[in-house]
Amino acid sequence: MKSIKLMTHSLLLALALAGNAFAAEKVNINTADAATIDRVLLNVGPAKAEAIVAYRKQNGAFKSPEQLAQVKGIGLKTVEKNRDRIAVGGAPATRTPATRAPVKKVAGR
Repeated sequence: MKSIKLMTHSLLLALALAGNAFAAEKVNINTADAATIDRVLLNVGPAKAEAIVAYRKQNGAFKSPEQLAQVKGIGLKTVEKNRDRIAVGGAPATRTPATRAPVKKVAGR
């Protein structure tokens, strides 16, 4: 009886200590490179990760995790599986700023 109790306690302790190892790593889909996205997100391989980065460069920063479903090959099921792994915010300056027309100089100024 003591050995069963000892094994149960050992198992519970091991699970408690391993809890941090199972915690999901987060990835900011607005700043991460394709390799990081591939590594952290479930059901997202190198090709889909590259598609996410390309979409972000072309369309600007993601405002919500759900916008990820607009990337070809990424569906809402994939977004839901990864919801606790996805962070948005801190968008990099990936869009090219619009060029402004030259300012005309006014005589006398």
